[in-house]
Amino acid sequence: MSHTHDEALLAQVAALPALPGVYRYFDAQDQLLYVGKALNLKRRVSSYFQKDHGGTRIGHMVSKIVRMETTVVRSEAEALLLENNLIKTLHPRFNILFRDDKTYPYLKLTGNGRVALPAVVTTPEAQHYPRVAYYRGGVEKKHRYFGPFPSAWAVKESIQLIQKVFRLRTCEDTVFANRTRPCLLYQIKRCSGPCVNLISPEDYKADVQHAVQFLNGETQTLMRQMEARMMAHADKLEFELAAEVRNQLGSLSKVLHQQSVETAADTDADILVSKVQGGRACVNLAMVRGGRHLGDRPYFPVHVQDAHDLLGLDDSERQIPVEVQVLEAFLAQHYIGVPVPPLLILSAPVHKTLIEALSVQSGVKISTVTQPREHRRIWLEMAEKNADLQLARLLAEEGSQQARTRALAEALDLAPDDLDQLHIECFDISHTAGENTQASCVVFRHHKMQSSDYRRYNIDGITPGDDYAAMRQVLMRRYGKLAEALRTGEGTAKLPDLVLIDGGKGQVSMAREVFTDLGLDLSHIVGVEKGEGRKVGLEELVFADGRDKVYLGKDSAALMLVAQIRDEAHRFAITGMRAQRAKVRMGGSRIEEIQGIGPRKRARLLQRFGGVRGVEAASVEDLASVEGISQELAEVIYQALH
Repeated sequence: MSHTHDEALLAQVAALPALPGVYRYFDAQDQLLYVGKALNLKRRVSSYFQKDHGGTRIGHMVSKIVRMETTVVRSEAEALLLENNLIKTLHPRFNILFRDDKTYPYLKLTGNGRVALPAVVTTPEAQHYPRVAYYRGGVEKKHRYFGPFPSAWAVKESIQLIQKVFRLRTCEDTVFANRTRPCLLYQIKRCSGPCVNLISPEDYKADVQHAVQFLNGETQTLMRQMEARMMAHADKLEFELAAEVRNQLGSLSKVLHQQSVETAADTDADILVSKVQGGRACVNLAMVRGGRHLGDRPYFPVHVQDAHDLLGLDDSERQIPVEVQVLEAFLAQHYIGVPVPPLLILSAPVHKTLIEALSVQSGVKISTVTQPREHRRIWLEMAEKNADLQLARLLAEEGSQQARTRALAEALDLAPDDLDQLHIECFDISHTAGENTQASCVVFRHHKMQSSDYRRYNIDGITPGDDYAAMRQVLMRRYGKLAEALRTGEGTAKLPDLVLIDGGKGQVSMAREVFTDLGLDLSHIVGVEKGEGRKVGLEELVFADGRDKVYLGKDSAALMLVAQIRDEAHRFAITGMRAQRAKVRMGGSRIEEIQGIGPRKRARLLQRFGGVRGVEAASVEDLASVEGISQELAEVIYQALH
């Protein structure tokens, strides 16, 4: 065994049982490095410490291990599920990780279809006429949901089809209850007008049932039922009703033809393609629901390069291609908490234990196909083409972004240890007519904006409109503690490689004063000064350490990055101001927090004094003159606002 690790850790490895389980490695800062599963914990974990991994990624990771945790489970399937639950929640450094950036949208049909219909309808009630709507969030048993769909566009397209063929309503219940005449959707034959009693609850219920059959993929049964209904109307000489059903049939046939599912037996399936190129990976997920191909969505995992060597072998020392590693990681992580369809069409075969574990977890018997035929083959080829396109787009965008980072580092003589770690922070000051001043700070690292690190600062105690004082305050607040940590050598504090100031000489001078007071390096400060006529592309860079101004050129990749970061700081500042103004319009959070002030009293106060500033300027006597505000409550309000 290696002699670079603590004896207690090596003893723990030697004492591991030969049972299935999950292991977790931690570094000296107690950061989680890696989560893995094993059919035989002792054999698998020992292999990390017994072999010489040299300068590989696995060797780099093993050298950092100072602590280990293990959990014994009953089976390989349990180990797999636990492993991926931990990966998804703890985000280890060296695992392939698919981030939960979005939730899936659904198509919602209100009600559960069990409401008793009235014998006679005088005033239509919304509960008797289910509404079709776009929905995102947790599902409830009192409504019916169809999906998930890969995108909002797919849901909205399905709603449009249902409006066109079955003419179900999309209006809110409050709108439904207050209609006195049919809306435009009725005029263009996209709604049957239940709000004004133009269709009976029984006929509307039949349309709802047909829409459910369509969404469930029961298209052939639905077509036969509609044909029989059309003939029944014709036999009764109800030719107008027969014509309406005929038009529905025509619209439905056209939709099915466009979807190319007349011959498709599959109702629900996911098509998954894994592609790896240039150190990046893409999993393209296409969805078929109710026999209709709903479109696809790409996923881009992180840590693919780091995980390559670590996941290259399984417990039987079988070499696993990186595309399969990525695909297996996606399957294991994605379907935690997401419905899994009974059929998965895959670009490569995966371990059967994984599919068995997914079946147990979901309660759905899942089958997989890797060499599909006929329409399934077409679906897979579509998904493969889209995966290639999405991966090429990602690589092109990242290549362009990395080129911008490199160009800026070269233009400003920045020399970070690793270009990927180039750290830039940018500040912007915003206010409303000199009041409610806010400062924003945005962060650029790893060749992209890091929105989770953005911060807003409310600026107090300055002369209204004094942007220089505002800049001084935000820089002191942002870097004061960092400067102290650098002086004492505590922690791993590090000054950004570049501090961008949205402004010219004046703002840079203020930043220079702050950094001088804090004992920080002035070479990190760069101001972005507007060019002649404030035209985009003519900006000049102003330096705090006395260097001459630099004009990078309007086509410069370095200037493009500076402008990108500066514009993001401005956007972030503007959104903060809008949110603050919205609070003021609604009465301000300070008034909302006063005990005894509800919506009605707040509205009266704002109306009487013309806004929150007027309330703040009012005396106790003025406040007490408002209806519903007692002398005692007026004193409480005055004290709270002063």
